[in-house]
Amino acid sequence: MQHRQHPYPRRLALSSIALAVLALTNQAAAQQQAPAAPVDAVQRVEITGSTIKRIASEMALPVTTVKVEEFANAGLTTIADVMTSLPVGATNVPSSAGAGTNINMRGIGINRTLVLLNGRRMANEPIGDGYANVDVIPISALSRVEILRDGASSTYGTDAIGGVVNFITKRTFNGLNVTAQTVVPEAAGGGKEHRLSILGGIGNLESDGWNLYATVDTHKRSALNSADRAALSSPDLLASLGIAPKAASGGYAQPANVFSPSTGITGNPYYATGCTAPYSVPATKNTCILSANYVLALPGAAQTTFFSKGSIKLGEDHLITAELLYAKEHITTQKAPTTTVGFNGAVAQITPSSPYYPGGSAGVPAIAGLKGSTLNVSWSVAELGPAIATDEQQNTRLALTDEGRVMDWDYRLGFVYGAGQRDSYFVQGYLNGPKLQAGVLNGILNPFGTQDAAGLAYLKSSSADGGQIRHTTNVYTGVDLTLTRELMKLAGGALTFATGAEFHHDGDDDRSLDGDLLVPYQNRQPNHSSGSRNIGAVFAEVDLPLTKELDLDLAVRGDRYSDFGGTVNPKASFRYQPAKLVMFRGSASTGFRAPTVFDRYGYRLPGATAVTNAKWDDPLLCPGTMGVPGTGKAVAGANPLIVCNAAQPLQNGSNPAVLPEKSQNLTLGMVVEPLKNMTVSLDYFNIRVKNSIGQLSQNAIFANTTKYADLFVRNADGSLAYVKDIVSNLGDLRTSGIDVGLAYALPKSAAGDFKVALDGTYVTRFETQNEKDGAWISNLGTFGSNGSGTSNPSPTYTFRWKHTLRLSWGRGDWFSQLTENYNTSYHDLNAVLPQYYRDIKPYSVWNMTVAYKGFKHTNLTLGVSNLFNVDPPVTNSNPTAYANNIASPIGRAINARLSYDF
Repeated sequence: MQHRQHPYPRRLALSSIALAVLALTNQAAAQQQAPAAPVDAVQRVEITGSTIKRIASEMALPVTTVKVEEFANAGLTTIADVMTSLPVGATNVPSSAGAGTNINMRGIGINRTLVLLNGRRMANEPIGDGYANVDVIPISALSRVEILRDGASSTYGTDAIGGVVNFITKRTFNGLNVTAQTVVPEAAGGGKEHRLSILGGIGNLESDGWNLYATVDTHKRSALNSADRAALSSPDLLASLGIAPKAASGGYAQPANVFSPSTGITGNPYYATGCTAPYSVPATKNTCILSANYVLALPGAAQTTFFSKGSIKLGEDHLITAELLYAKEHITTQKAPTTTVGFNGAVAQITPSSPYYPGGSAGVPAIAGLKGSTLNVSWSVAELGPAIATDEQQNTRLALTDEGRVMDWDYRLGFVYGAGQRDSYFVQGYLNGPKLQAGVLNGILNPFGTQDAAGLAYLKSSSADGGQIRHTTNVYTGVDLTLTRELMKLAGGALTFATGAEFHHDGDDDRSLDGDLLVPYQNRQPNHSSGSRNIGAVFAEVDLPLTKELDLDLAVRGDRYSDFGGTVNPKASFRYQPAKLVMFRGSASTGFRAPTVFDRYGYRLPGATAVTNAKWDDPLLCPGTMGVPGTGKAVAGANPLIVCNAAQPLQNGSNPAVLPEKSQNLTLGMVVEPLKNMTVSLDYFNIRVKNSIGQLSQNAIFANTTKYADLFVRNADGSLAYVKDIVSNLGDLRTSGIDVGLAYALPKSAAGDFKVALDGTYVTRFETQNEKDGAWISNLGTFGSNGSGTSNPSPTYTFRWKHTLRLSWGRGDWFSQLTENYNTSYHDLNAVLPQYYRDIKPYSVWNMTVAYKGFKHTNLTLGVSNLFNVDPPVTNSNPTAYANNIASPIGRAINARLSYDF
């Protein structure tokens, strides 16, 4: 349903543009005629969430500010470290998906958190095109990060439902700084990190009237294999959790498992001799199953970012700035060795004419009862090692701004161009599927052992390594104008009015290349999709200081989408301070989020486009305990190696019928100073999202296959064509809780300055619906049914309580800090038999840093991450057996940072 278009936004937009032209054409005259503005005793700045400049302490909205110096104090190396440490976030760190680091405020989805750079948007990650990859932001250029823990659609438009994260760079920099940082794990293996940045600038904005600075920031982390932390995924531990590989039947393995359609026999010729180490171990039903050594505990990643900012003053009232950012990131992804599965379920076969047929001339052990029948072969080519791919992202951003004062109006005019590109490539272990199957059928390849010279040559000729998988680009272009002025004096101060207009274009082009059809792991057809939209907006805000104690702020924004019509979203907030030691604040607002360009215009293909993230039983051809993979038994004639405990074909993609979602946000809080130098804040939040956009989690589908039977699309012979799980409008989402903040500086003493700070979030409710008017399903302290965004349909959970505690000490040139990151317990996924149901214990990790700045021009910081070497929580939700989305498997690590100013 589209909203009716009103003439008022258009008129206001035209008026705003006219004012902008007037401001620019009269700039020189204004410089000559306007007297120098007096310098305020306290500088007024624009705070995230409002278009009106004010003293930071007067803000009515809950904003958390993290200064860049605090990153080093807490031993944080990357933006991902910073965001995962925030209690308000459920940030997704670089994963095997290759998307980089995404921010998920309140846990309601990465598509509902708006990321800004200096108050303006960035180009999104290209494939999803609904969230920013913050890995591209250089720490060396940052001054602070402001986190608005409230909806802000009335200020910034779509996406700003869960909150806003605004990365603010240094205003100016003069000099030269080199900073190097390294993280070295105590245990052997990968996971080492290195960061180097060079920051240089010239000119003084105040005395010279200009400044120019630039930085190059590089970071690299080596991949960590599961084998490097074998104790975290030991066979005994997996067995105790009910997810031991050998507790289920084998699928694709080395040596290959076979199935005879004519006799119904399933088995492996080497099962009786224990399969083949180190590739596989014995499983049930006379089969072998791959070992877990191919899973990456942490993917390898590398980023390099260039950022430059130039500023020039034109008189006292006008400032022009230009920013340029270019970033490139590589993420290494890894899967188990390539398999013989073909597109749309085609399988490899072997006949008695092959010397490698069980019981044949090559010496492969026989399997009783085969009677010379043709066999379906489920082979994982482990001899080539894991299947490795690389994801390369590029992000370019140019921002031009002009701000100043003309005829009693403060103006800010801006232009942003952003472009993203993401390319993925086969690196190692990927093969041409039809050639692989042909090599098995014609007897050249041995699916039960290592290859001879002819077989190795054939595999080499079948390699897909070096080929490109996907090429995706997106572009963001936007212009904006904001005008602000004081209109009149009220009892509490000046009534300030702001208005403005914005226009931006968002486009995306996605190509999955021809090689997809030939490589078994891709399991999808080549495709091309593209889409774009234009969005125009007008907005207004008024700040009403009714009395010295009470301040009201009213804002409204009207957006017009080229493909969805119009929407108007208001916001009201207040700040009431009846006494110096206590302040109350609150806000109420509505929000709007249109489907992303991918959600609406991304690829839509017939048939399967991927496979499920986890292994499942086909509910028709391998019926068992619903929601518990590996418990089914194949029906007569079905291949148990494909229909039981196997990744099932999946159809995902965009949906032309998906509609926008709406939201309501409410906050109410107080800040008190019960003791001198102590501040305590409590902020209640309540968010309701209607008609939410997303994908059902695969766990929800397979846990209730009766309810979702229509999603299982079958071929004419009854085999599973795919499980349909495309982007759609689900039901509603609601969450509420309380943000807690405490800061206390102990009385100064000869021993030094001691400080305590705590930031925490207590969630009282987090519930979702899988369909409109459906039952409410809790995500609080348990796995729910909705994912964290359209890019991640895996089930998510929300902690009841999560906090960051900081204990710091400083004296002279010395500084030290202890930091604890803590979250409460929660119920495990428990997609296992009832005897293995369990809860995950609370998780607490302490980091410690010691800094010294007594050497001339030098700041030195040494630290220990995971001070007590705490293992990540144990879980049955994934084959690694640890909660890799909330904790690092690296263990204790030494962190060293050296910064030198020339």
